[in-house]
Amino acid sequence: MRSIRSRSNSSGDSEGWLRRTVLALSMALIAPLVIAVTGGGATASAAFDPAAFDFWVDSAMGPIKTRVLRAADGNTDRVVYALDGMRAREDLNGWEIETNVAEAMAAANINVVVPVGGQSSFYTDWNAPSSFFGIPPGTGSANTGSGATDVLSGGPGKSYRYTWESFLTNDLRWALRDRLGFNPNRNGVFGLSMGGSGALTLAAYHPDQFSFAGSFSGYLNISAPGMREAIRLAMIDAGGYNVDSMAPPWGPQWLRMDPFVFAPRLVANNTHLYISAASGRPTAMDGPNMGTVNGMALEALALANTRAFQVRMATLGATNIDYSFPEYGIHAWNNWQDEAYRMLPSLSANIG
Repeated sequence: MRSIRSRSNSSGDSEGWLRRTVLALSMALIAPLVIAVTGGGATASAAFDPAAFDFWVDSAMGPIKTRVLRAADGNTDRVVYALDGMRAREDLNGWEIETNVAEAMAAANINVVVPVGGQSSFYTDWNAPSSFFGIPPGTGSANTGSGATDVLSGGPGKSYRYTWESFLTNDLRWALRDRLGFNPNRNGVFGLSMGGSGALTLAAYHPDQFSFAGSFSGYLNISAPGMREAIRLAMIDAGGYNVDSMAPPWGPQWLRMDPFVFAPRLVANNTHLYISAASGRPTAMDGPNMGTVNGMALEALALANTRAFQVRMATLGATNIDYSFPEYGIHAWNNWQDEAYRMLPSLSANIG
């Protein structure tokens, strides 16, 4: 990938070169993504952190649970939101299930806000409740573990419209201020995969709330050729959701949630960014199994998207970014936990 990125364009047409680079990267990686999103991943068991507490807030989606871990020094000024990935669960956020990142951040005197739920949501406000072929959505999946089979058995998606952006930037934001005294401004937000894209979207459109955003293995060029259909497959498998219910194809709503498109906003806002994606090469911690194969393919696509975003930001003259491209790492929690530790100094210096 680096050789593709570094290839010069003798005609000097940098725009055409960028388009061709993105096309080549995307098409080369769509095939493994299709295999990856339709395969099964490793199942994790919940790890409950007794230091965190449940914080329920009403929303247009009904009551939503968030887990909150208070800063060690008791301050209420420094706040960060941790966003989950496509397979976000309804009991605990993956950051609590799989890592001790929230605990480490609290020890660094940061209040950690960990929303629970939002499977396949991209943390945005959807166009409509998820449904297929005009069939009304059910009240949830059949819990088989595969969204593809749940679509046929238990009913796809939700009976309500996702309004996650409104929840995070309005309902939850002001509830944290009013009930816990948290600073509603100059917060941080970070996430992995779907949550990485969502973090940048929130920061782009709510700069008063978010002065810092981090993306780990995010899909930051979702309008590239083939990306919408890749996301379609991933969302079917992760809960049986329909991407067309989230945003109509190629319309303003879809483009609004594409970091490659809204990149100028991040530059104009002077949002400090931490952007990472690994090589897709497994580490010693990644066992020889299908989960590792899937994680390699997904991380390769995330890397292509992230490199395209890096080129885009460079053309805009952005200087407000820390990049991390580890030589080893797949689309997995051990990679994202390591990146969160690397991000911590930058996060700490740019919030509150």
